[in-house]
Amino acid sequence: MIKHLIFAACIIGNITYSFAQSKEDVTFTLYLNKPVQQIRNIGASGCWYSEEIGKHWPANQKNRIAELLFSRETDKAGQPRGIGLSAFRFNIGAGTAEQGSNSGIRDTAHRVEGFLTDNGTYNWNKQQGYIWMLRQAKAYGVKDLIAFLNSPPVQLTKNSLGFKLVNDGLSNLKEDKYEAYGNYLVDVMKYFDTQKLHFNYISPVNEPQWDWTGKMGEAKQEGSPWQNEEIYKAVIVLNHSLENKKSSTKILITEAAMLNHLYAKNVKASRQIESFWNPASNLYLGNLSHVTPFVEGHGYFTEKGDSSLLNARQSLKDTLKRYNAKLEYWQSEYSMLGDGYKESTAEKRTAIDCALFLAKVIHHDFAVGNATAWHYWNAYEPGSADFDTRYYLIAMNSNRAYGPSNFYTVTKNLWALGHYSLFVRPGMYRIETGRNDKLTEMQAAQQIMITAFKDSLGKTLIVNAINYSTEDKNIKLVQQGLKGKPLRLSKNYLTSGKAGDDLKLYTVGKSNYAAGKESQVKLPARSISTFVYIL
Repeated sequence: MIKHLIFAACIIGNITYSFAQSKEDVTFTLYLNKPVQQIRNIGASGCWYSEEIGKHWPANQKNRIAELLFSRETDKAGQPRGIGLSAFRFNIGAGTAEQGSNSGIRDTAHRVEGFLTDNGTYNWNKQQGYIWMLRQAKAYGVKDLIAFLNSPPVQLTKNSLGFKLVNDGLSNLKEDKYEAYGNYLVDVMKYFDTQKLHFNYISPVNEPQWDWTGKMGEAKQEGSPWQNEEIYKAVIVLNHSLENKKSSTKILITEAAMLNHLYAKNVKASRQIESFWNPASNLYLGNLSHVTPFVEGHGYFTEKGDSSLLNARQSLKDTLKRYNAKLEYWQSEYSMLGDGYKESTAEKRTAIDCALFLAKVIHHDFAVGNATAWHYWNAYEPGSADFDTRYYLIAMNSNRAYGPSNFYTVTKNLWALGHYSLFVRPGMYRIETGRNDKLTEMQAAQQIMITAFKDSLGKTLIVNAINYSTEDKNIKLVQQGLKGKPLRLSKNYLTSGKAGDDLKLYTVGKSNYAAGKESQVKLPARSISTFVYIL
């Protein structure tokens, strides 16, 4: 079987590319025998707009969207058709779409149908657009389907709405409906099992630190706060229902709105690692049969400046180790909600600026936070593909309702994520790397960043590299740990600000099959690439 090594950076070997070369080469050492963490999956969410796409878009348009997100195939020229996500998050609606304007949610796209009816029965014909996209994910071989809820069904909430009217920090779930909520969630899981759409994981609460309060007609979306004690109670009954109904779906507990809620005492539902995974805690959940050791947090608002980006992930990693070495960090939602991505600039950020910032966040979640899973927030939303592409991977064109030939435009963000999702596959291990320029993580965040991954059999090694600087760079890669194994370059894929440089394949000639342990590569300014090596 062919053995591969994949490296994410920029251009390589004897490929001709117009740029000025830097004077000094930096040597990066790849420690092939020093694994750090095992990757579970890399994915995105299909919230809010899956209904429109799956139910109303022409077949050729929505099929291409699914291919872009989930396909691992290449065209005849070897160009990737998609980014091969290995996880997809499905939003179970609260039933606000059926309420219409009485839902109090002003944006119709943020009103989601619900499976539960007012008489307590189920209507499985709901969310057909969402389910269409879910079926595409399954058909393309996405490993992990993950269900989550922004709000309990409106039939079970205190105010019969999908959001709070009173800012008290308490869950909107009725006090006497916890058991009903747990049974409802498992019934949904069991139904999808009958459709051959098994959810490996379910997250019963989402961003519990936000209050999600609003006035009638002014609410932004479905949502509910939860205090830690309420989360504990919900997980207990959900675990019991999963056991009773013999479901194999596992529970993801936290979905913290910001990473620091997991380790710091800053809001009501805070210090969640200590609360739920410290055996001495009154809220300890780590011994339940369906609870995972995966600690989910959202990377929003933790990247305004490189110090914030690094410190939040280092603090999270340190806290996980303090309470249980087996706990794993999952970055389960991120887009550029805050203004950290602007990096103190006033003008609009270009598509490649946003893509590079996204790649930098992914890099630090893996390299500093030791994340074992990474999920983008919304795969698609209305917007532009040229500037400030902060919220989405695919921009839904504003005039799509009038039947244009293209309902969407692909952003550079999609390809930036693809440098990881397409090549860093479930089961791979991140390995340690070193650099001879002695830059700290803080300094490197504005220069060259690399991460490296290999599969458990040592047949594939993936090195992700980003040249964040405005200068072209030469670097050297040196492997340690496999005696007598050369670094032989096979392929590389490039994303830069140039039109067409979108995970673009560059085939490497035989002259680039180096005979030794060292490989030289060239990194154009402001770019991301993936290099494929054969060991």
